[in-house]
Amino acid sequence: SQRFLFLKSKTVIGLETLTSKYGDTIEIPCNKGQLKETDVTLVKWKYEGGNILVKQLDQNATISPDVNYKNRVSIKKDFSLVITQVTMTDQRTFTCMVVEKDDILEYPVQVTIYKVPSQPQITNLTTAMAVGKPTMLAQCRTEGASPAANITWFKNKTPLMTDRAAIKINTNVDVDKETRLSTTTSTLEYTAVKEDIDAKFTCQVQHIQSANMDSSPLVFTVNYPTEKVDLQVVSQGPFKEGDNVTLKCTADGNPPPSSYSFYINGEKKTVDSNIYTLTNVTRENTGDYKCSLVDNEDIVASVPITVEYLDVVLSTTGKIVKKLGESLEVTVDIKASGAAQTSWKKGNAKLNSLSKFDKLTYSDSGMYECVVSMAGLKKTRTFELVVEGPPVIKNLIKERGEGMAKVLKCVAEGSPKPTVQWSVNGTSAESAYEHGKVTYSITIVPNGNLTVSCTASNVLGSDIKSIDVSALVEDVTMDKQDQKDEYSDQTPLAVGIVVGLMLAVVAIGLAYWLYMKKSRQGSWKTGEKEDGSVEESKKLEESQNQKADV
Repeated sequence: SQRFLFLKSKTVIGLETLTSKYGDTIEIPCNKGQLKETDVTLVKWKYEGGNILVKQLDQNATISPDVNYKNRVSIKKDFSLVITQVTMTDQRTFTCMVVEKDDILEYPVQVTIYKVPSQPQITNLTTAMAVGKPTMLAQCRTEGASPAANITWFKNKTPLMTDRAAIKINTNVDVDKETRLSTTTSTLEYTAVKEDIDAKFTCQVQHIQSANMDSSPLVFTVNYPTEKVDLQVVSQGPFKEGDNVTLKCTADGNPPPSSYSFYINGEKKTVDSNIYTLTNVTRENTGDYKCSLVDNEDIVASVPITVEYLDVVLSTTGKIVKKLGESLEVTVDIKASGAAQTSWKKGNAKLNSLSKFDKLTYSDSGMYECVVSMAGLKKTRTFELVVEGPPVIKNLIKERGEGMAKVLKCVAEGSPKPTVQWSVNGTSAESAYEHGKVTYSITIVPNGNLTVSCTASNVLGSDIKSIDVSALVEDVTMDKQDQKDEYSDQTPLAVGIVVGLMLAVVAIGLAYWLYMKKSRQGSWKTGEKEDGSVEESKKLEESQNQKADV
């Protein structure tokens, strides 16, 4: 709507409004640009308190010497007023007065100038705030605004409002007398709580002609007193004697204390750090350790430390020499900080346990190893058992070799290892010496009947055995003393040969007896002497004796 005001011969048309940005060029229309040049005699632009320019028909515009406009104004063909580089002084009402043939008209235009504020600037910034104590955190400032900008504080994106207790916000707006631009300043006083650790504070500038502008996040150090301490064992357990153990004491206050008190074996030690190291610990270091604040021993923490230890004493060590058949008992004395596991080995063979040796044998000889372990600790103890005894020939046998050869084997038992002496020469060999037993062998080719002896000896004594050997191929008989020994599987063959030979002798004797009987009967009849028969009888006896030998 338009408002008409008649003053004398002037007619004032309704007020228009126009908005322009600070520093821009503004074009102010006269009667909305609808004037006809042919109807106008004169156009005059003015403001309250001064003239700007006059434009008469068919003449150039005359600009007034007003210092505010003489270098910044011009008029367009449609009589619009152009002002460059507008400032806040241009925020006023401009009037276009039009003189026509029959009337004088005025068209007022209200010009409003706006300016976007500057980015928020943080000043008077503090670095830390104490819990429960009001602290002036920062000042937020924005300049060169029109109209004045507003400032809002945020914590973690939540706006803060003055509550006159924990939060106090003071905002001021100052207008520059020359530029007429506004500066808005806002200060934040804040009482921190422990939960404000890592909280992000921002200030936001708000203006009707621009988007909101946020400051960079502000993070403050929150200081609060220590309420409790914690004691930790930094070193990796379990601990054994000789280790180093490092303790670390920490407090929940901020800033943390620079020194702490450690209680070592009941003795207070104050150090300028939160680390204390126990060096070369022993089992006596087992116990509870504490740390506290230097100025408040009631705020204390403790931690237990156990130093593991393992002592193993074997009743038998080194090299032990025992006689065959004797007894031996080995005991293990274990002193440990916990339950220990014990295992035994003989050589590379694992043993379930090591019981008492009631009657030692040669197979008991060897290297014994006892391993005791517990909580990462391991102790190994060893001893060597040697069972000694004089030689004993366990067996002496003969076996068939190649062709007419005979192999004699002498099995001897004893420790130290027995050596063997044969009564004849031949090709000798021996087996491995195991569990106190060794087998010696000799290969011979007998030319006739002979007796061969085997003598086994060591430093503790000797033993001897003999066996009869003949040149017969079938001669595989064992020594009579050992017919029931480990080679008794050849006995049936030897017995069979002997029985066969005996039957043959009996048959020959029977035949000879019948022959002699008939011969004697004939001699009685003829009167011949028996000299020949007696000679034959002697030869038969020798033959029988030789066979019986075999």
